[in-house]
Amino acid sequence: MPTSPKPPNPHRGGRPSSPQQGRNSPQQGRNRPHGRPEKPAPDRTTPDIAPDGLPQVSLVRRGVERWQAGHPWIYRADLNGDPGLAGGEVVRVTDSRGWFLGKAFYSKQSKISLRWLTFEDVAVDEDFFRQRLLAADELRRRALPGEKTYRLVHGEADGIPGLVVDRYGDYLSVQFLVPATEQRKALFVDLLEAQFHPRGIINRSDVGVRNLEGLTPEKGLLRGELPGPVSFDEGLVRMRADLLEGQKTGAFLDQRENHVMAAHYAHGEALDCFAYVGGFALQLATRAKTVTAIEISDSAAAQLRENAAANKLSNLDVVVANAFDFLRDAVDDGKHFDTIVLDPPSFAKNKDAIAAALRGYKEINLRAMQLLQPGGILISASCTYHVDEQAFEDMLASAAADAKRRVQIIERRGAGRDHPVLLNLRETRYLKCFVLRVL
Repeated sequence: MPTSPKPPNPHRGGRPSSPQQGRNSPQQGRNRPHGRPEKPAPDRTTPDIAPDGLPQVSLVRRGVERWQAGHPWIYRADLNGDPGLAGGEVVRVTDSRGWFLGKAFYSKQSKISLRWLTFEDVAVDEDFFRQRLLAADELRRRALPGEKTYRLVHGEADGIPGLVVDRYGDYLSVQFLVPATEQRKALFVDLLEAQFHPRGIINRSDVGVRNLEGLTPEKGLLRGELPGPVSFDEGLVRMRADLLEGQKTGAFLDQRENHVMAAHYAHGEALDCFAYVGGFALQLATRAKTVTAIEISDSAAAQLRENAAANKLSNLDVVVANAFDFLRDAVDDGKHFDTIVLDPPSFAKNKDAIAAALRGYKEINLRAMQLLQPGGILISASCTYHVDEQAFEDMLASAAADAKRRVQIIERRGAGRDHPVLLNLRETRYLKCFVLRVL
């Protein structure tokens, strides 16, 4: 005997949002054979507007299942036809019968069409985003009490997809990554200014991912002032960040806790490859006898030397070289080290590059294992989210076997506590950092 349809949840707006979509009863939809492919709705030339005035986007069954499984992204292929929107809108999300599923940001150009905002039928307005910012700030205050340099908003993981905000003391560095946050730029800047009273807010939306959204990369000062590079404490050393020209939003804040951790393991002759401006190298130099820092960029190497001098670390030697070449030559020359850090840039920008990335990771880790003295420490990191933790660990095991070394895993680490990982979105768990001991 057929069961009665579950009544809609009044708090989630379960009733169909338009008469047209409500023609087929929920019972009819439930009885539809699962083996029969859905016929997608025709593309719309004008948007479907719900009674509350919001555009409405419906999903095919696969999209509904993905949404209900908790993944915050819905791809273009899982939409029930083209909704006829320009992009950047907050939309109501429904199944093909019109039953409410939640609200999301809509992107027209990207393969990721919907980014989750809420399961509840609530207004997505200024107060909605204010509360999300307050919740993000509260997490950092609890996780990092007294800290003034951290990631304040981590996109989807903090419930505001397409928005990244890094705090450097009195300055905020912001990325607007999708049309919805780009179009609400003034709103977010107003909210950030009212809540944090920064001396300056910098736009660092000069990232390639904006091209996928139909947006042009851009950067510049949004509010206040920026007198020059800003300084901040990181463990035992003082760092500087150029918020307009530096990597990412000025510095690699996701590695800050790993930088500090490295000082605890540093000893003897240390080597830091892909050193950039010294996040790891400076920490190593506070404990190790000597540190050799390898950096291919002349400008980054010059800044690293300045950072070493500012911290009065005279035991750090900066070498401008390709890290792959340096490691190979060091093995051929019979050199040895007691502590090695490998923190390269991402080796894979898409899934097609995974195999090549793993070959690159294996080569540098194999060389490092060959260079380490018995009892030596290897800190090996990867920011390539297409290479997950298990694949990275398997690569390390293969490198150890080829190097004929027994290797212990001392720690498995990731990004700092200011970079929360969202369950069901592996892209927020992109950073892997292994602390290894070579026997």
